[in-house]
Amino acid sequence: MTMKNHFRKVMFRHPSAQTCNEQRMSDQANRLLQTAREPIHRIRLACLARGATGILEFGRVFRRFDNDASGSLKMDEFTQGVQECGLNLTDEEMSELFAQFDADNSGSVDYNEFLRAIRPPLNQHRLSLIDLAFTKLDATKDGKIEIDDLKHHYNVHNHPDYLNGKRTEEEILKDFLAKFEQGGIIDGVITKEEFIDYYSGLSASIDNDMYFDLIMRQAWKL
Repeated sequence: MTMKNHFRKVMFRHPSAQTCNEQRMSDQANRLLQTAREPIHRIRLACLARGATGILEFGRVFRRFDNDASGSLKMDEFTQGVQECGLNLTDEEMSELFAQFDADNSGSVDYNEFLRAIRPPLNQHRLSLIDLAFTKLDATKDGKIEIDDLKHHYNVHNHPDYLNGKRTEEEILKDFLAKFEQGGIIDGVITKEEFIDYYSGLSASIDNDMYFDLIMRQAWKL
């Protein structure tokens, strides 16, 4: 199968076995959420209950509240972000969670640091594969993936929608990028943090390292 077909068939439409894995992960997260007590664990479970894109969606919501692009959030913004993701913590739990990441008592938290704590753990092998895939896609080496980067790896001229005139090259590439635009700003840009957010959620649904390795290598021809 060629690279163009992998973009269309593998990246966001994984085999049915993977769909079953995600459903099992979601069901298990929902069950565990009923008895979980630690705020960090509850937020992680709430994200995983939404499926592989749950962490990505959560990250997008938090980044949307960063109006001044400072990379940090005040207590009220932090609270809004958690609540918008569908998790209701008590005032005491919210304050405890905020204080846990406001180590210098500055009254703000670095949300990327917070999101890294929320992500399901990734072993070094899986993280290396994710990094390798992002580096390959980031053709311009500017730390983000945009339409110009995709054009280096994805020739849409054999795409059915392009051949029948249903969609333009720009529309097909934007559709790919839109998969990462869930729960926040629609900017046509995939940052490395967002890429990791997505794959940390997908990784959580796959117990076997070899299967995760296979998915990544087939999807991105690594």
